[in-house]
Amino acid sequence: MFENLNEYVYAADASTYELIFMNKKLRNKLGVSLQDAAGRKCYEILNSCSTPCTQCSNGELSEGKFKEWWRYDPKKQKYFALKDTVINEGGRRIRIEFAFDLGASDWQHSRYQDMEVVVNEGLRAALMESTPDKTINVLLEYLGKVLDGERTYIFEKNLSGGDDNTYEWTAAGITPEKDNLQQLPPEVCANWYRNFKENKSMVIPDVEETRKNDPVMYNVLKPQGINSLVVVPLYEQGKVIGFFGVDNPPEGRIEYAENLLQIIGHFISSSLKRRNLVRKLEIMSFRDHLTGFGNRYSMQRYVREKLKECEAVGVVYCDITGLKATNDREGHEAGDRYILRACESLSAVFDGCGLFRMGGDELLVICPQIQNDELEEKLELLKTSLNENSVIMAVGIAWRDSRYNIDEVIREAETLMYEDKASYYREMGVDRRK
Repeated sequence: MFENLNEYVYAADASTYELIFMNKKLRNKLGVSLQDAAGRKCYEILNSCSTPCTQCSNGELSEGKFKEWWRYDPKKQKYFALKDTVINEGGRRIRIEFAFDLGASDWQHSRYQDMEVVVNEGLRAALMESTPDKTINVLLEYLGKVLDGERTYIFEKNLSGGDDNTYEWTAAGITPEKDNLQQLPPEVCANWYRNFKENKSMVIPDVEETRKNDPVMYNVLKPQGINSLVVVPLYEQGKVIGFFGVDNPPEGRIEYAENLLQIIGHFISSSLKRRNLVRKLEIMSFRDHLTGFGNRYSMQRYVREKLKECEAVGVVYCDITGLKATNDREGHEAGDRYILRACESLSAVFDGCGLFRMGGDELLVICPQIQNDELEEKLELLKTSLNENSVIMAVGIAWRDSRYNIDEVIREAETLMYEDKASYYREMGVDRRK
């Protein structure tokens, strides 16, 4: 039906990204046959990416409706109008996209106008994203394609003075390196940072040039298959906070790459600053300031994300006994220290579980995929740790291993906690209001 259309058409599995169909015009444009593309990913064949496109619309598509948008392809220097939809075929969601070539503009003929349009289109695409992380990833993908590089990336200085590769885009067929480039010792990038402090970029047209004058860096770059690179510094309030760059751009585009990255660098720095602010606000919104435990909002999110397909769950509901008396007798700073000692015990015993402060003296632990005997063992460990930390805490536990309502499990643990608390006060002959 779509084979001889004058537009570009393809179909792909919306879940696996596997290409299913490309019409004649698209096959001729890409120089591939259906046999060549069989079993390969749409993002690999169509956009030369090693991972799904950052602007993929799969999550926005629904049957019987078209998503209409447009996109600038920096490599082809053309605009495309796009129409995307999804159909269901035998329980399989199939994405179909129609692309209409809108042609190129007169600005192609001027290098500086070309760079201005490239920058504007990159920023436009990036700013359409909903989070700073998505903004940065879209921009790295865009720059990688514009510069025809194999990899674009960002490194940020860490608290120990070294560097972490925090963002990365790789072209199709290129092995991602981000996981291998964490906690780089300060001496690895020392020469680069000396240049950065003088507001200079690092342009290496041939990595073999660094074999003698920077052997430490050479031993990092060469195993990655890097032959050339362009890297520019990132600043915040005049201080170098990291760098970003492109690996293996074509020889004739190295100067262009340096100029483009320097311009985009200001936006990257701003996006990182915005990301840090969002993370700080998120911590304030979802974390208890004193203990670092999650609050009620955090607990609700944890339940949504962690327990979606969880077959067994354990809940520990705790009440820090005697907190009011400690506050009245020794002051609230002493009460805070008492709370922190209780949290220290919970953190040590239930490492990896969800830890939450539900109120002034109430703490909650949610343990996904835990067995009942393991939960009982942890309860005994908790009692030992609390005793060592001189903390008295009423505790109730509940466990389920089949279909369950987490709210009911929490209520059961809370009820048992109050029973434990009442039992303690009866044994001690203590007025609970004190």
